[in-house]
This record gives sequence, structure tokens and C-alpha cells, in this order.
Amino acid sequence: MIRIILAQKGRLIRRALAQMLAQEDDVHVVAEVSAYDEAVTAAVRERPHVAVLDHALLGPPVAHDLCTDLLKAAPGCRILLIVDRSLPTLAGAELARMTPRVGLLATDASPGQLIEGVRRLSRGQPVLDVDIAVAALSANTTPLTRREREVLLLATEGRPTKEIAAKLCLTDGTVRNYLSRIVAKTGARTLIEAVRRAQESGWV
Repeated sequence: MIRIILAQKGRLIRRALAQMLAQEDDVHVVAEVSAYDEAVTAAVRERPHVAVLDHALLGPPVAHDLCTDLLKAAPGCRILLIVDRSLPTLAGAELARMTPRVGLLATDASPGQLIEGVRRLSRGQPVLDVDIAVAALSANTTPLTRREREVLLLATEGRPTKEIAAKLCLTDGTVRNYLSRIVAKTGARTLIEAVRRAQESGWV
């Protein structure tokens, strides 16, 4: 029996997935949660074979690190990430390198593909959407550090320096230094241009 935890933001989608999986004789959903922290707690408590996670719960800049943390907390668990095809190519490349412990399936996958993905992961086999894999292989290596990408992602949302600093527990001066380094590393003249170049390259 394949033990599964479901971590999905929307209750409606989460319940629909749980009911669909419950129809399979070899699958048992042992926990349903709506946040990443809850998924880690459930993984430690329930010892699932596979955690089906909504990528939106993680976020592109830190998804790799959060997946690593979950896998360390629950060594016997594998992760099936449900991702949007607009996933930045660099984030996809970082996650693709975690196969077969992490699988990537697009949000428009069929129910059959989801179930087969769960089964493959439980057997230690890789699960990787073809389009995401191709994009990942063509991803450019980023010159930005993880922290710089976190700062830049918040900047792309139009957040002011003070808000970015509060969100990441940094000082205003440190955030300004990060932004200056980002502009320099991307070869841009302005922050707006740096954001555009980073997005075009799939770095955020």
C-alpha cells in the first residue's frame, strides 16, 4: 500500500484529489494539509511513501531548499510536485536535478498521469514532465545567489525596500546592497532592466 500525504492550497482541489486517489486499491491518503509546514509535520508523523505537493506552497526561489528540508525530515518519503508550466526554467532545472526523489508533474496532467507518477516515485523511478524537462535542460546558470533571487522576486512584485527587508528579516541597507549587486550581476543599468533580464533568463 502506497501511503500519501496531500498538500494543496485549495480545499476543493485537495478533496477531489483525495477522493480520486482513494479509488485506487494500492493507494492510501494518510493526511491532507494546506501549508508546507503542515506537510513536513505530517511527513514526519505519518511516514508516507509519497508527498504530493502544490508547488505554489513553496515558491520558485526556495522550492529546492524546502524540498531538501522535507526529504531530510522524512528520509523514506519522495515528493511529487504539481507545477505550473510557467515555472521559471532555472527553478525547474534545480528541481529536475533532484530526481528520482522529487518528481515534477504539470498542473494539466491527467488523473491517470498523477496516479502513475505516484506509483513510479514509490518504486524509486523518475517522474518528470517532458516539457518541463526540456526547459530545464536549456536553463541558463544564474549568477545570482539564492538570497539575491529572493530579494529580486519580491522586488518584481513592486514591494518597497522596507517591506522586502521586513519580509526577509534584513536591514534596509542590506536590501539596497543586494539590489545594487543584482543590477551589476545582470549587466543592467536599472533595477527594472535587471528584473526583465532575470525573468527572460528564467532566474526568477
